Amino acid sequence: MNRLFLYLRTIEFRKNFLLAILSVIILIVSVFFALRSYTRHGESLPVPDLKGLKIEEAVALLRDRGLRYSIDSLYIADLPGGTITEQDPAPNTTVKAKRTIYLTVVKKHPPDISFPDIENKPLEEAKAILLNAGIKIGNMTYRSHVSLNTVLGASLNGKFVHAGDVVPKGVSINLTLGDGKGDAEVDIPNLIGLTLNEARLAASGGSSSLSIGEVIYEGSIADTSKAVIIRQNPVASDTLVQIPIGSRINIVLSQ
Repeated sequence: MNRLFLYLRTIEFRKNFLLAILSVIILIVSVFFALRSYTRHGESLPVPDLKGLKIEEAVALLRDRGLRYSIDSLYIADLPGGTITEQDPAPNTTVKAKRTIYLTVVKKHPPDISFPDIENKPLEEAKAILLNAGIKIGNMTYRSHVSLNTVLGASLNGKFVHAGDVVPKGVSINLTLGDGKGDAEVDIPNLIGLTLNEARLAASGGSSSLSIGEVIYEGSIADTSKAVIIRQNPVASDTLVQIPIGSRINIVLSQ
């Protein structure tokens, strides 16, 4: 016991004791500053307002402020492509450096969609279907037909569009509607030798308001766009030369 007390009074013990206390202090201070650095205590900055900016401008601004970003995209017909439309966190929210800012960007090109079936549907129903599909209605023209405001056809850039055709979302489609005055008969057109698209134009042209019904391909067809009509029903004959407006003509094509 006496040796222990004698050792506690020695200079060597005092040096070791002070060294141990200093080591503990250095350890505590190091841990404190390490935690401050890790959590970036006191280092925060406001999120800039990025809405309406081009994606290139927004990314450059975030990088300058030491913020990260994640990009999602969607198509909005009335907004220019490449524009920021939403951000999270909101503008002026205070965040720490290297925080990820989530951006929603308007797609530059509209996605392709399948054109819905609106033929022979009332106009109001067709409008709802097109609106739900993200398709706009352009011009509306009328032709003779027994049903008023019934959709007789749709076209895009001068070409007929049918259910299942691929069109860009947000596109404007022109509609042909019945005028409700087509209680009459028209001459049967001769469609022999025409392609399917030519036959559709010939059948619907003028005031005839006819349409193509059943389409049958006969034989080996390498390219349906080049196949021509070899038979039609009804066909003009001595006993039948006219049919009611709005009737359908069934056709057989071959190549």
